[in-house]
Amino acid sequence: MSAKFTPKTVREDIYTRITNGIVEQLERGVRPWFKPWNAEHTAGRITRPLRYNGEKYSGINILTLWMSSELQGFVSPFWMTFKQALELGGHVKKGEHGSPVVYASTFKKKEESDDGQETKRKFRSSRNTRSFVPTSVKVCRIIFYATVTPPTEMLPRIEQADAFFANTKADIRVGGDGAFYAMDADYVRMPPFETFRDAESHAATLAHEMTNWTRHPSRLAREFGRKRWGDEGYAIEELVAELGSAFLCADLQITPEVREDHASYINSWLKVLKDDKRAVFTAASHAAKGEGIG
Repeated sequence: MSAKFTPKTVREDIYTRITNGIVEQLERGVRPWFKPWNAEHTAGRITRPLRYNGEKYSGINILTLWMSSELQGFVSPFWMTFKQALELGGHVKKGEHGSPVVYASTFKKKEESDDGQETKRKFRSSRNTRSFVPTSVKVCRIIFYATVTPPTEMLPRIEQADAFFANTKADIRVGGDGAFYAMDADYVRMPPFETFRDAESHAATLAHEMTNWTRHPSRLAREFGRKRWGDEGYAIEELVAELGSAFLCADLQITPEVREDHASYINSWLKVLKDDKRAVFTAASHAAKGEGIG
């Protein structure tokens, strides 16, 4: 008797497959969400995966496509479906296998209650498809390979990052030797800029703490059942902040170095991901919501 596949079992398979891939890389000490691109047209800067029309992918798709690029040696951030390749006058090369992309949507369904009243309930659904990079598509490749001149000098500070964080109107206090977010008093503490190894490290650290800042009850009110430092809720929140920092750095065109203290989180992240195959999907979704606060 063959197994019966339903939309639910397909979704579970997506969660399991993607989470297992992330767990495998974490166990090797590799964080799949901080992978800088080395293609000429990105001038060595990290960037989000992009649809063929330049639109940015979001949420879990950022991680899955970053991982696919790293594992398969892709250098282009652009992706397209089989159908989109045909519309652009190209076609996918024989033998190429696309990378998974998850699309989430909502729909309303009419229901009738016991007393005969008709109501509408909102449901969420998800489906997955496959996307390909331009090197997998004949004819289309030249469209996505424009040469970009790398910057000739590095500024002492990263202007676009400073402007972004200033626009959040967050209370960012400078001083001390530690970076953290104090939720009770609702402020972010950052060590002086001069104490960081470079401007990228400063911006990535601030992006991490600013993602924590979005958990305040007046903003996104993230809880995760967090009761004390180091518990499972703490680990999930730190994973949200880690992903939020990676997403922001991609948008701000920053390639940061790995923070030393992040290595200590890997074991706690692994436990969370192994216990709950949906955890990284939840964290990526919350991280993406946090970006909107800025």
